[in-house]
Amino acid sequence: MATKKAAVKKVAKKAVKKTAAKKPAAKKAVAKKAVAKKAAAKKPVKKAAAKTKRAPNPAFMKAMNISPALAKIVGSKPLPRTEVTKKLWDYIKKNNLQDKANKRNINADENLKAIFGGKSQVSMFEMTKMVNKHLS
Repeated sequence: MATKKAAVKKVAKKAVKKTAAKKPAAKKAVAKKAVAKKAAAKKPVKKAAAKTKRAPNPAFMKAMNISPALAKIVGSKPLPRTEVTKKLWDYIKKNNLQDKANKRNINADENLKAIFGGKSQVSMFEMTKMVNKHLS
């Protein structure tokens, strides 16, 4: 530790000598940097705080009634909104309905057309909006 301090002082002195001839204000700045380095070397390393798991929002966990059109895909039992979304995505991936060129778009089959209001293709963002109409 003593050798490290001596090395820092030596470097600071050399820097002060070089800049002192050019600018008097630079001498103060270099001295401040040396002091900051010294202080940084003395500080103990802090341990990362333990992360706590976030509690889920109760509104998302509330079971919703499902319309008959949506029940063909996710089942007729009341489910939370999050589970409906998961099951809908499982259905989309299982039947390969995601657009190849633009992955944000969903190509609807007969079951999905009933949910999407007759549209043959919708974006992911439109899909959530349309699915909400089938939940109560």
